[in-house]
Amino acid sequence: MSLTDVTTASVPAVSAEERATRLTEAGAAWGERITANPASAQLTYTVKGQGEGSVASTITAGKHSFTVDEPAALAGDDVAASPVEFALGALISCQIVVYRLYAQNLGIEIDSITAKAEGDLDVKGLFGIDASVRPGFSAIRLAINVTGPESDERYAELHAAVDAHCPVLDLFANATPVEVTLVAN
Repeated sequence: MSLTDVTTASVPAVSAEERATRLTEAGAAWGERITANPASAQLTYTVKGQGEGSVASTITAGKHSFTVDEPAALAGDDVAASPVEFALGALISCQIVVYRLYAQNLGIEIDSITAKAEGDLDVKGLFGIDASVRPGFSAIRLAINVTGPESDERYAELHAAVDAHCPVLDLFANATPVEVTLVAN
């Protein structure tokens, strides 16, 4: 794969009934697996990266690979979304997954779901211009839009369940210990 390759995953169409079946079966299977062996609830994800071009990376996650880059103003070739854009994408995609999961669990009907994330980042922290400015987002705004026949109260119940259980929202909202090891040859 080169920096100029553009690939887009083709997501198959799935009916509401098939989605409901898949979510129900996955939840039941995990429940059975964890009941039989509580340690099976502990997962470790591994993602690897390789520097490419000016500041791009090719990322491999399992059998999937994708490119991450920066815009020209940040020394990139602008061939892919930036790391912070992927972070926001991870947040909204996890929200969509967990909305669908908990809608199924709570018996709440969703006809469609879209999400938008905006993050504020002051590059003075990134470039070391002002040590008092953090290099990451100072604020993030999420907008989730669901359509369907349920009452506002039911969707509020769903919203609360998602906020309580979304793994990537948890990463953004709570400090997670990170250990960084540098190996220099």
